[in-house]
Amino acid sequence: MEKPGKGAAPGDGGSGDDGQEQDESSQGSGERQPAWAARRDLIDHTPETLITRDQFGVVGGHVAGDVIFQLGSPGSGTSLRTASGHVPQGRLEELLPVYRSCPSFEEALVRLRDERIVILRGSRATGRRSAALMLLHRLGAHPVRLLEPSTAPAALPDALDGATGFLLRDLTTSRSKPLLEPHVLAMREQLARHGGLCVVTVETSSILLDVSCVTWEPPPVEQILAAHVVHLVGAEAWQHLRRAQPVEEFIARTHQPGETREFAEQLAAHHRGELDEEKLIDFARSALADRVTRWLTAPEKPNGDELRDKAFLISLAVFDRAPYATAAELGDNLFVQLQETANPHEAPRIPIFGSSISSRLELAHALGSTRDDVTEWGPVPQYSIEFQDSDTARVLLREVWTVHPSTRPALVRWLRQLAADGRPLVRTRAAAATALLAKADLSSAMAHLIEPWAGGKSYNGWLTAANALSLAGLIDVEGVHRILHTWCTGEHASRRWTAIRVYGLLGPRHPEEALGALLDAVRLENDEEEEAGQLAEATQLLLLAARGPVLRQLVPLLHDDPTVHDHVLRAFGLACRETEEGTKRPLVLQWYSSAHTDPGSDEDGLLAALWRAALADRAHTDSALDTLQRWIRVAEYDRQVEEALALLLPALVVPATNQHRISYLLRTAREADGSPLRVTGRLQAAAPALP
Repeated sequence: MEKPGKGAAPGDGGSGDDGQEQDESSQGSGERQPAWAARRDLIDHTPETLITRDQFGVVGGHVAGDVIFQLGSPGSGTSLRTASGHVPQGRLEELLPVYRSCPSFEEALVRLRDERIVILRGSRATGRRSAALMLLHRLGAHPVRLLEPSTAPAALPDALDGATGFLLRDLTTSRSKPLLEPHVLAMREQLARHGGLCVVTVETSSILLDVSCVTWEPPPVEQILAAHVVHLVGAEAWQHLRRAQPVEEFIARTHQPGETREFAEQLAAHHRGELDEEKLIDFARSALADRVTRWLTAPEKPNGDELRDKAFLISLAVFDRAPYATAAELGDNLFVQLQETANPHEAPRIPIFGSSISSRLELAHALGSTRDDVTEWGPVPQYSIEFQDSDTARVLLREVWTVHPSTRPALVRWLRQLAADGRPLVRTRAAAATALLAKADLSSAMAHLIEPWAGGKSYNGWLTAANALSLAGLIDVEGVHRILHTWCTGEHASRRWTAIRVYGLLGPRHPEEALGALLDAVRLENDEEEEAGQLAEATQLLLLAARGPVLRQLVPLLHDDPTVHDHVLRAFGLACRETEEGTKRPLVLQWYSSAHTDPGSDEDGLLAALWRAALADRAHTDSALDTLQRWIRVAEYDRQVEEALALLLPALVVPATNQHRISYLLRTAREADGSPLRVTGRLQAAAPALP
């Protein structure tokens, strides 16, 4: 097995660029990404809704909705889709007390009055059906006859049999059976003969060719909630309830009209003393879970659109606040995997140009905006999308993993593909999603994903396992620390590597525990050079991220524990190579400068002690001097680095051997092309003890 790249003493080069991902059955190859660079990828690409960067250490009216006026409660077994004949007048009257107009309703009303037929196009559960009933009611079209949604568009004119009002809800269309302009014109002529009116509701994905429609947008949540609460308990009560914390939380999130109606009923019960505030808050937060359940349990359509929509929603849960193109591309890949599970004998069909961004945003209750995407070439503007409710991704992934286990084979294959992707964003999001799955069911996430990654031959697999366990630790998944301790001291080399990397990443959260585990692994006296390098890299991460607490434990070990002396200096040397992101300023040098100017800090003295130990140790002297020479070259062009070096060098000139080494270095330091450095004279003057 090829192991991760070597660590380094001060001045040693870390590993190179990210290696190419290999299949689990093949040999890993290529240079390994340095630990600090891998840490930056993890921080840059982990969704902000999962963890925060600092956890890694330094670094017009009212239209009620479909369920609100659903003409039968959710559990009653009745709905417009299965009803036949006329809509009972009593059901229409239920809408009147809570119904108000809004811009899209007024536009549809004008269209219906002038043209006798109007098509409302919008997302599911946004109030289109209730709006359709009230449009017909407003123009006196009653009774209202329901038309069968599966009626072929060409047969619709014949279905208009002379009644006053017609409602066709969620007309079924396809690429072979679109709604065409001639169909609508024929319906209009038939309605004109009998003096009838017709409202057709369609989804945003419906196939309409040259057909004019009204885009339906429901009113804001607050307007919907106010209308229902005022109807139930009066305007004065609403003014009082509006300022309550549960109401503020509910309005701050996105909700479908049906969810809002249900919350209004609970709010009214709370006002009457029938429900305490804690239960009211729980109910408000459960609305999101109910929405996710409806998404995932929506009946499948023969054309596969429903399954593709579900795949996109799952992909968006993984790529929340990421480029839309990435979520859509990989959502289609997941659709292929799900289709293989649902119908392995039929090849999945993906419409190349079949989905608009706007329709998908509406489906997912998501927002789109242009933002900078972090890449290895710097920030790049990308059109990104995110759920309006920041908890959606977590709730959706948990429900998919725990309530719908039949999705697991496809989801596992898909996440493994993501872990093998060449893009750091994609690999990191695979790890973040796995951490959320582990939060819901650790045993299954370990068996299906983390253990195969950590036990395989692929470097990217090891790294994804490490990132997943690191993020799982940050979101407090029980059992992670027991797993790490077992792996770190076990016999399986790639699992040891994974645990070592995780300890470096989790260090700021539990620095004493992480450092103790790493030092225990060092004391095992494993002769594997590469593993020793990885232990040094993990300690490097820990030192740079946690800083003071780790530094105070490491320095005494130089004299008290010979078995870890070399390890401490290697880790410190690696830390000295890292620079501030986007600049050439050394992180350790800036750390020293900051501590030196802080009268209450002892960290400058401890850092200087590490430097003196590195210069005095024959195994590390040359690499330490190489690092100082690089810093001097940077100081030639960076005044801040020069000032920090001027503070550090006087602390390094003891004993006399170090004094001579540094003096010689300043006299002989040159640019890479051999030209002299002007800064060396100023640095010599800053350290009077230098000869």
